Amino acid sequence: MQMVHSLDALVRVRLREWPQHPPGLGVGRHGEGWLRGRPSDHSSSCHPFLKLPGSDRLRTLPDGLWLNFGGSPEEPYADILAVEACSSLQNLLDKRSRFAPSTHSMLAVCPVPWLLASVTEGDPTPRWRATGVLRAEPTQALNLPVRDIRVLYALKQAQYKGFAETQIPHPHEYFVPMEALVAKQAPEDPRMQALLSRACAQANFL
Repeated sequence: MQMVHSLDALVRVRLREWPQHPPGLGVGRHGEGWLRGRPSDHSSSCHPFLKLPGSDRLRTLPDGLWLNFGGSPEEPYADILAVEACSSLQNLLDKRSRFAPSTHSMLAVCPVPWLLASVTEGDPTPRWRATGVLRAEPTQALNLPVRDIRVLYALKQAQYKGFAETQIPHPHEYFVPMEALVAKQAPEDPRMQALLSRACAQANFL
């Protein structure tokens, strides 16, 4: 159990070092509304989460969550990239089920304290301004319909090898070895950038 907790902590530390836009999905190429929702900086205990409409209990809390805000103040939406580190195959099956294609809608919920906080320590712009879909400082949580979902799963080496040899990912799924996810220079890895550059709807068009 201690090893699992240590892995979870390492994943959070490494993902905090990733930029506000996912590697390979940089500003100016696939939109400029990306913000990292999870993990947030150390000073914040309030993070965006995912849920089904009408549910106030069952929440999905990915290890990593990036939101690309789009639309207008009248019709806002978010495209999301989630990152899930899986310590076992059972853990992978559980996490995959949360993002499986469904007739249900999914909502991304951005709490008020998260929206009011600055984008980064070096950028004092409040996040609500950076979203581009809010006209005024929010007084209640922003609930956004999720338009597009992409998920990056990290597996331990032996499980990754077996999965890659025998399974076919769904179109919204991407897989990496755990070592690649927690590597110190993961965001600068050309292979990681190339993989994630395909994690968007634009990759399906000429």
